[in-house]
Amino acid sequence: MDDTPRFPRPVLRTRLYEQVAEQITGWIAENGLRAGDRLPPERELAVRLGVSRATLSQALVALEVIGVVVVRHGDGTVLTERARTAPVIEAIRAHADRLPEIIEARDALESKLAALAAVRRTDADVVAIQAALAAMERDIAAGGRGVEADEQFHGAVTTAARSELLAQMMAALHDLIRETRIESLSQPGRPKDSLAGHRKVAEAIVAGDPNAASAAMHDHVLLVSDVALLREQRGADAAEPAPAQRRTDDDLEVEQP
Repeated sequence: MDDTPRFPRPVLRTRLYEQVAEQITGWIAENGLRAGDRLPPERELAVRLGVSRATLSQALVALEVIGVVVVRHGDGTVLTERARTAPVIEAIRAHADRLPEIIEARDALESKLAALAAVRRTDADVVAIQAALAAMERDIAAGGRGVEADEQFHGAVTTAARSELLAQMMAALHDLIRETRIESLSQPGRPKDSLAGHRKVAEAIVAGDPNAASAAMHDHVLLVSDVALLREQRGADAAEPAPAQRRTDDDLEVEQP
């Protein structure tokens, strides 16, 4: 049995955007805001909090990921029922901790679903997939992120696969996948890159090529899974010092004359 002492993980420094996220929820409570109320425009809120627009945007994305706010294109940032109760920093870090497992599960499930869809899709399925692509393109062109249409696309692929059990698994992961989708599509340039990935998946499904569809979905999931919170988590793990080694009697021996 290994008696090497186990040292606790180092205390992580609170990141600026986490502090800002906590400030925002404090400001919400102090001003008596409730579900359905809107936050001030980003520029105004950044001035009030004394932070940059970039840091504020990152904080708002984190709050959206954990369900405190909903960002609606053309309608601003709207509070949810969780706005006054969510433990902000803990929730943000819990999300970051489970990201790798969400990505693994999503890759395994959706790559298989895409392959099955390429074999089993009907004409109606193709129409639904292409309609989702068109909706995504319109939303992105109008300045949106394409979140709802992205979800619609993956739902259409799942339907086309005709696998009830895999569909149930996807439904069980729905909320977790939505968290990663929101964060991913909030990154600069990501909506257009994601749309391009969706098109490759759709082309392979329409062509009836299961191998190409699976590969395209795998590539797409890896692309959209490259999110800031996961990069920061990896950086924190890399910076963690190696556990101290136990000293043995051999370490204490000295050469005799």
